[in-house]
Amino acid sequence: MKYLAILLFMIATKATVAQTLYFESVFSEVTKTTYNYSPDQNESLQLDFYTAGADREKMPLMVYVHGGGFSNGVRDDEGTVRFATELAQRGYAVASVSYRLTMKGIGFGCDVESSKKLAAIDSASYDVSLAIKYILDNIDEFGIDQNKIIVAGSSAGAETVLNMAFVYDNEILPSDFKYAGVIGMAGAINTLQKIDEDRAVPTQLFHGTGDRKVPYNIAPHHYCNGEDKGFWMLYGSKPIAARLKGLGESYYFTTIYGGGHSWAGASMTEGFNEIIDFLYHDVINPKSIRQTDRTINKL
Repeated sequence: MKYLAILLFMIATKATVAQTLYFESVFSEVTKTTYNYSPDQNESLQLDFYTAGADREKMPLMVYVHGGGFSNGVRDDEGTVRFATELAQRGYAVASVSYRLTMKGIGFGCDVESSKKLAAIDSASYDVSLAIKYILDNIDEFGIDQNKIIVAGSSAGAETVLNMAFVYDNEILPSDFKYAGVIGMAGAINTLQKIDEDRAVPTQLFHGTGDRKVPYNIAPHHYCNGEDKGFWMLYGSKPIAARLKGLGESYYFTTIYGGGHSWAGASMTEGFNEIIDFLYHDVINPKSIRQTDRTINKL
């Protein structure tokens, strides 16, 4: 009877772990390994790869892209390391990616031509796509599930991943490749027209209504005037969510009333539980189409 009780306890414990993997913190030790993913050996483009649990295969992969106006920012700042570590403890593989900072010394404001802004976003999209290709080309080493790759980003990183998912004509990744999900934290895109049934994927969006850099709704980037060189209309999280709603796709949209652009970073902490909820229920273990609208009042 004693051994039977022990056996039943072990089975119950194993079942509990299986049920909570990807939702609750299961692992304690996280390993980080840095890779140079650039095909050009004269250029250093790196990614930090986080995993937990030895010899695991078919892990869902979160590819995270940092912000910084395409002129600064790093893949391994304190907030990113904490975010990646907490995701890895729940069973996700995480790749935090560096990309070329093409606007360094130039800026990203109203005095910068809109064509250069778009080129910067496309450049970052190209680099992050190269990182994903590198992982796919070495999929046995990385142990990830190629059908469960999610891209996430903050600010400029959000503009990059939303562009990758919904706008960018990607010739780097396989023709049948499709993201399992996308998370944009204070991001926007320059057109909604390419979001159709083929490109729509489960999407999570965080955005403050008081964001004066990246518009929450439809407005010029940085709210530039019409005569400014940098005048460029963008579609923020609200119209993106509306587009996905009309297409019948899963989305999880958090509006922060009165919130500013700082929510590009704050979403990784104050919205972390929502991120886990989205990943688990809309990407990893979807039972149905969910269309979630949530509000936080910071007025």
